[in-house]
Amino acid sequence: MNVRGYIFSRHFLDNRIPQHVQNLVIRNYCDKNHLHYLLSVAEYAMPKCHIIFDGILKKELVEIDGIVLYSMFQLPENDIHRKYIYAEIIKQKKILYFAVENSYAKTQKQFDEIEIIWKVCLSLSHCLKVEEILQYYSH
Repeated sequence: MNVRGYIFSRHFLDNRIPQHVQNLVIRNYCDKNHLHYLLSVAEYAMPKCHIIFDGILKKELVEIDGIVLYSMFQLPENDIHRKYIYAEIIKQKKILYFAVENSYAKTQKQFDEIEIIWKVCLSLSHCLKVEEILQYYSH
């Protein structure tokens, strides 16, 4: 199975992973899962930009079997954009792989599970921090 790697040059979820590290993780994931790795493309550094990813979906996906993201958290934060990606992957009968999470998705059920993880992750920023909780109990 031929897969294209996808990496970021910017932060995601308050993390910045060097591109060479992302590539090493993706290459290792592909080796362990017997995927033919077709190198990675790097997304533009502008915030919330997914132009390169969208280009893979529209132009290259018909020629490959899937896309390996360093992490599922490199998907767009925008719900509508993520769901568009899921729909394209399902429609074209392809697979999205997530190297750090050691997982993949190709069915609606699997994408629904990813959405639950995303919702939890996005809601965490609205939760109290440990320091805030401790301050509350110290009074």
